[in-house]
Amino acid sequence: MIDLWYTENHQEDTKFSIKVKSHLHSEKSAFQQIDFFESDTFGKFFTLDGLMMVTEKDEFIYHDMITHVPMAVNPEIKKVLIIGGGDGGTAREILRYKSIEKVDMVEIDERVVRLCQKYIPQTACKLDADPRLCLHFEDGLKFVQDAKDASYDLILVDSTDPIGPGEGLFTYDFYNNCKRVLSEVGILINQHESPYYDSYAHEMKRAHSKIKDTFPIAQVYQFHMPTYPSGHWLFGFASKKFHPLEDLKADAWNAFGLHTRYYNTDLHKGAFMLPTYVKESLENA
Repeated sequence: MIDLWYTENHQEDTKFSIKVKSHLHSEKSAFQQIDFFESDTFGKFFTLDGLMMVTEKDEFIYHDMITHVPMAVNPEIKKVLIIGGGDGGTAREILRYKSIEKVDMVEIDERVVRLCQKYIPQTACKLDADPRLCLHFEDGLKFVQDAKDASYDLILVDSTDPIGPGEGLFTYDFYNNCKRVLSEVGILINQHESPYYDSYAHEMKRAHSKIKDTFPIAQVYQFHMPTYPSGHWLFGFASKKFHPLEDLKADAWNAFGLHTRYYNTDLHKGAFMLPTYVKESLENA
């Protein structure tokens, strides 16, 4: 019997592999190659163009950190825009807040959503299941360009890496439009790559430089994502008004009474305390 392994090249001389029990689904959509697998350790997981997106075992880490950090800084957020996030985990977490009134989720590839609903309902459970959520299958860059001024309190950019369909979500044009469509108390959270390997650190610095030029407040925070390259991953926090530490409202967030597996308000503070090599790299962006 031949073992089946999923392998991702993190660098030319570095690989990450998971032994696969079954290859559940494979197809080429209009935008990308989509594959779903099942393993003993990580459960079901899916890849886009061969790159890891979500596993059942560790998805809670990413989805906790993209959603709960901004909600703890501005618990009054009502209207949310999610760019990407086709697996549904970001929508699932933000919709746990009863105070959220409206969520627009813009995913360019409908096949990702439909396949996640079939194979990973753990993350996709709120898609088509909450009247506050509206799905838009179109280009996120164009959606933001066409959106009205000050129409959202929070934008969550749950994107792939800056190649292929996600490339336009790492541009000055996109960030400037995000700033325009955010309210005066608005917050932008973006997938900010990794500081560890050179190729990822290059994109991290490019993104930070553009966001820092666009928003008066631009900070970076970290989390541990076991199945992403190096395991050390970042989000960017940008706002017109709120500082992620000075304006943290820990008591108000804890009063929501949400049980989270990774995020807590002590971790919130620590996540912004970056290693020296990361700070220096961002300062030189």
